[in-house]
Amino acid sequence: QLQHPSAEVREYACASISRLLQQQHIIPAFLQRDVVRCLGPMMLDHSLAVRETAAGALRNLSACGGFEVCDDMVTKDIMTPLVALLKECSSGLDANQFSPKKCREMNKNYVEDIANEAVNLLWNVCECNSTAVSIFNKEGCLEAVLHYMKKFSTNVDLAISVANCLQAVTEDNPDLLSSFNASAQQVLETVMLCPESTMKHILLRTLIAGTIWNIKETIPPGSLGSTVNAILKIFSESLAIDAGETIIRMNEAEKNRLKLAAEAETEENMSDVTDNCAVSEDDGMEEIPKGKGRREHDVSDLVPSDKWELKEVTALLMAQQTALEIIVNMCCSEDPSDDEWEELSSSDESDLFMENSYDEGSGLLMSPLCLSAEVRSAFLNNLIPKKILEKTAFPNSVALDICMHNPSWKPLIKKLNTVQCRALTCLHSILLVSDVDCLGGASALQSLAQHLSQLVFSKTELPEDTEFLEAITSALRALLQTMASKNISQCMTPEQLLALCEAGIHSSNASVRVNVVGILGISGSVLAKVQDTAETLKMIGKFLLEVAMKESSLVVAGEALDALFDVFADGKEAEKAAIQMKLLPALKEFQPVFKMRMRKEGKEQYSTDQLCVLDNVKMNLRRFIAYQETLSKNST
Repeated sequence: QLQHPSAEVREYACASISRLLQQQHIIPAFLQRDVVRCLGPMMLDHSLAVRETAAGALRNLSACGGFEVCDDMVTKDIMTPLVALLKECSSGLDANQFSPKKCREMNKNYVEDIANEAVNLLWNVCECNSTAVSIFNKEGCLEAVLHYMKKFSTNVDLAISVANCLQAVTEDNPDLLSSFNASAQQVLETVMLCPESTMKHILLRTLIAGTIWNIKETIPPGSLGSTVNAILKIFSESLAIDAGETIIRMNEAEKNRLKLAAEAETEENMSDVTDNCAVSEDDGMEEIPKGKGRREHDVSDLVPSDKWELKEVTALLMAQQTALEIIVNMCCSEDPSDDEWEELSSSDESDLFMENSYDEGSGLLMSPLCLSAEVRSAFLNNLIPKKILEKTAFPNSVALDICMHNPSWKPLIKKLNTVQCRALTCLHSILLVSDVDCLGGASALQSLAQHLSQLVFSKTELPEDTEFLEAITSALRALLQTMASKNISQCMTPEQLLALCEAGIHSSNASVRVNVVGILGISGSVLAKVQDTAETLKMIGKFLLEVAMKESSLVVAGEALDALFDVFADGKEAEKAAIQMKLLPALKEFQPVFKMRMRKEGKEQYSTDQLCVLDNVKMNLRRFIAYQETLSKNST
């Protein structure tokens, strides 16, 4: 059917394949039949409708197939027809020859719709494959996609697709930086400054802000401060919006719209019954089924085109997720020059996260996140931004109920949870690069610890979601480490910590297991300085020892040993607990087992960095045993 002389048949074949490619289990069968080389040339078909559905089918293949499929698509030379299509659409974007009168009357711009499918396909393969990125650089694709971006005022969906693609191709891509000349940067700046307040425009500005962050090396030092502040202003705008309230409001708007549409349809049907007029002659136009546009076969968009309220909420959640992820990257950025720091610190927009520098409700000082160690300090010294903290809370229960009982809105639950996890990861990054005084002192950190413990223990059962567990345990570990370093009392009881660790140690995610034993090590070392804690230390010690001996991952086992060393490093209570639990003979018996595991599993399963850490653990284990032997001799 793809080779059929009729364009309608070819279009139908592409659309049918497009639908099937959304089912992952069917993809291997299509790959065996060389679907990439079959559909690739169809993107340059004489029929615009065929081009669109072919590009949409390949987009679905790249989105649903994952990294390996995208690699295979690049190997099968998908980039040759794709680049040709992108350039052809760019050159014809403003020309009338690609928009026949019939298409214009149907409110369809074929070139822009084809470009949207092509850019999404480009985004997917470039995100997964470095060869695709190299081809993007060499073939001058940037000029084409920036031309599409200029349509942002009339086609925000196309602009969002381009922005997603740009953010992907500009990440760690120094070869592309020289292509961002003044005119290219002007296009991005124009989009960043657009005043529209829809959620889609907020997402667009957030993505462009991320792209500008990726190409910050191209910005003159004298303009860098104001640029970073402009980026933060966009993130602040995004994070300030309450996603739960937006869901409630948009769901109500959808109900009202559907109610009005139903009433209008009822009136129209009654009019058809009473009106006995003859039907006019066929005007040669193809009939459009009621409630459907020409894009009947375009099934690559995950959200139906008529559900604009749902699309708005989805755009907001993607904007917030993107903003939080970029802030994490900003926390880890390299230091700029002193001139850049001075220029930024003197900017007029230095209080972007809050109009007032002090928030009475939370007791936290706020300031913008910045570029260097110094600039980062300017953000961190004024404590954790309130808007990031708000996103760490569980989603609005009313909004969750709406999503749970509405099939098309149900996917938003995962997006809401993802935003929460990204906020916790963001919090973790901020804690890692800050000090106690910068964070507002002991009381602010204790309040934060209370907040995080409530997230863990507020429900009847401990959380099991792996992504949430990794995010919350990472943030909690960083916070407890900061508090312990300054002898700030912790608000979580040993029983709560052990309960969390019991749940976390059974997680399939090794990072969660590493975090929970680290948390126990920190808390245990604090308890070792307190009187009458030997029994609790013994419980912690037994837990960590069991993990070290039974854990399948050497990395987690090594972390458990490190935690043991911290807990039993010093103090009378620790000495008492170590003797009661017979820690020394247990470790002496385990030492050769650990060495043997490192020899057998080390080089095969672990990276050089991990092996270096494990070597340190092995050396520390020998030293710790010697230390415990000395204590044992002295006590006798």
